[in-house]
Amino acid sequence: MISFLRRRANLRILHLTLFLFFIGLLSSTLSISHAGGHESVKIGVLHSLSGTMAISETSLKDVVLMAVEEINEAGGVLGKKIEPVVVDPASDWPLFAEKAKQLLTEDKVAVTFGCWTSVSRKSCLPVFEEHNGLLFYPVQYEGEEQSLNVFYTAASPNQQLVPAAEYMKEEMGMEKFYLLGTDYVFPRTANKVLKAYLKSKGVPDENIAEEYTPFHHQDYQTIVSKVKEFAADGNACILSTINGDSNVPFYKEFANQGLTSDDCPIMAFSVAEDELLAMDVPPLVGHLAAWNYFQSIDTPDNNAFVKRFKDFCEKEGLPKGKDRVTDDPIEAAYFGVYVWKAAVEKAGSFEVDKVRNAVYGLEFDSPSGKKKMHESNQHTLKPVYIGEILVDGQFEIVAEFNDGDLVVPDSYSSYLWPDGNYPKPTPEAKYKELQASCCNWPKPCCKKADKHEHDHDH
Repeated sequence: MISFLRRRANLRILHLTLFLFFIGLLSSTLSISHAGGHESVKIGVLHSLSGTMAISETSLKDVVLMAVEEINEAGGVLGKKIEPVVVDPASDWPLFAEKAKQLLTEDKVAVTFGCWTSVSRKSCLPVFEEHNGLLFYPVQYEGEEQSLNVFYTAASPNQQLVPAAEYMKEEMGMEKFYLLGTDYVFPRTANKVLKAYLKSKGVPDENIAEEYTPFHHQDYQTIVSKVKEFAADGNACILSTINGDSNVPFYKEFANQGLTSDDCPIMAFSVAEDELLAMDVPPLVGHLAAWNYFQSIDTPDNNAFVKRFKDFCEKEGLPKGKDRVTDDPIEAAYFGVYVWKAAVEKAGSFEVDKVRNAVYGLEFDSPSGKKKMHESNQHTLKPVYIGEILVDGQFEIVAEFNDGDLVVPDSYSSYLWPDGNYPKPTPEAKYKELQASCCNWPKPCCKKADKHEHDHDH
């Protein structure tokens, strides 16, 4: 009797085990079916959707998701659908590091697209280097960095800051320069580059002013009064590295005090079409911005890109819908996804080291034309434009550099490193590993590794 009961108990356990197995199998099958029959690959989207930087970063999240939708509709990457993991670091710089670690260690993303401010990028950079993650960074910045775990798809200083200062001095005839920025690493380092350039061109110290305000600063009355006095004798301009929603009260106060682009033109490095959506544009007509892309580039590919973005925003019920605009960081965020896709397919793998190697020297089509990833310094070859604000919130391109050809990026500015003795890429251990493993370092390979010791950033 005891033996019979024991056999019945064992049968119940067996039946329960089989039942749970088939339930698990059914659940897995349904999950695969729901994903369209494709195993997915996760990517991270690390942009502020709240706080002071949401005015700029939200659109980057939107366009990354548009690129993901396009790629998935075309069959995905290596037969896998892309599954975006969107997080909100909320304009909180330490939170960027926490969210980056979450994406890499918990969500196990293959790549991350994100950050705007340099302080946010530098906050999470040690996380990407420690865990050998890969970040595509889509915003112009101050340079002075070359991490093997980051691809910089926007401008380095010689692709934005220096050409803009050159334009203001040589073409506009400006003699006095008011350097106004938000108080963090990008404006302060950018202004070091700008001051070094201006002094190299003979601008005296007394003709250069420099001032900083905190993030989310709202009261610009005193500062604009000082600008007004600075510009009273004419031939003065502002080189602005103000970031985030502080641009709205700054430009408003500038107009309130009766200043126009004729009195003191503003050359902006962080104001584009997307930021102008939040401003009263007519008083801003004639002010300038330096970028590598403008929505007004009139080509079939760019016009189609603009239309797709507007249609996507309307379809998804996003704020402003079809009235949304594109701008330089939006384009850089968008083509960054496609550069990663092309590199994955070239490498035949999602592994970071293999993908990194496949990115070097990659040529690709962007909405505004052909571009190229640098052979070794993690940056992007891009054209350089100066745009003038029009009454409709768009920009008229008034100048282009290098005869419209791509400008080779410098990860370290020659104005700050006149001896050419630039730092090595970080992390240094990974750099040495790439050198030692011959053709894991970009072309030319180990035969010229010694050369890369000196010119890895050119």
